[in-house]
Amino acid sequence: MDRLAGKVAIVTGAASQAEGVGNGAAVAMLFAREGARVVLVNRSLERATALEAAIRAEGGEAAAFAADVTDSQATQAMAGFAVERYGRLDILHNNVGAGAPGDTVTVSLDDWNRIIQTNLTSAMLCCRACIPRMREGGGGSIVNVSSTAGVLGLSGFGAAAYTATKAGLQGLTLSVAADHAAEGIRANCLVVGTVATPLVRFLGEEGRERRRKAVPLQTEGTAWDVAFAAVYFASDESRWVTGAMLPIDGGFQSIRPWPR
Repeated sequence: MDRLAGKVAIVTGAASQAEGVGNGAAVAMLFAREGARVVLVNRSLERATALEAAIRAEGGEAAAFAADVTDSQATQAMAGFAVERYGRLDILHNNVGAGAPGDTVTVSLDDWNRIIQTNLTSAMLCCRACIPRMREGGGGSIVNVSSTAGVLGLSGFGAAAYTATKAGLQGLTLSVAADHAAEGIRANCLVVGTVATPLVRFLGEEGRERRRKAVPLQTEGTAWDVAFAAVYFASDESRWVTGAMLPIDGGFQSIRPWPR
């Protein structure tokens, strides 16, 4: 344990939106288990406070903070809170994300703008607020959360806004990595596949089974698979890794049946 000892982390979208452990909650819990002091950022202070209590019950250190990370002033307040509370800032994990139905012909302009603001602008604003604080501490690690939807054309998916923003997150990762490498600030991206989280419970058992069978490893991913990878990127073990896109997808992107 203690792979993140002495480090201070911000996890946005930390608390699960439904019963169970989502990607953000799993990341926050593992960060704390590995010794980080974690700021749990959510629009809902109630959910963030419940996650804080769960982390403290395990002996970890965490603090809930209510913020809408699509708002520039809120992200500045978030970063300021982390430094004021814990004295430094080392890790930013951008986990906030949302989706909306519709291809480019059918998606409403309101949904398009909302998803861009939620998935992409929020990550830029969090980087803008956190990078100066990381610079003061001599460096840091930024972990963005993308999706296989931002890498592959998925027929029948019908989520143009979501797909565009997840692809955009990968471009933002590369830009941040390039702009701040000389300052000791790394940026990497998790490209997440069909993991089972509270947000996809609506699919039911049949839907989960279809997703499992589509994965070459023939197993179901969980939020903990995402969290273990996030710990690696956040830790000094990845000190020489920046601008990387790491698939967490059971081989979905890279393995295909060979035609016979």
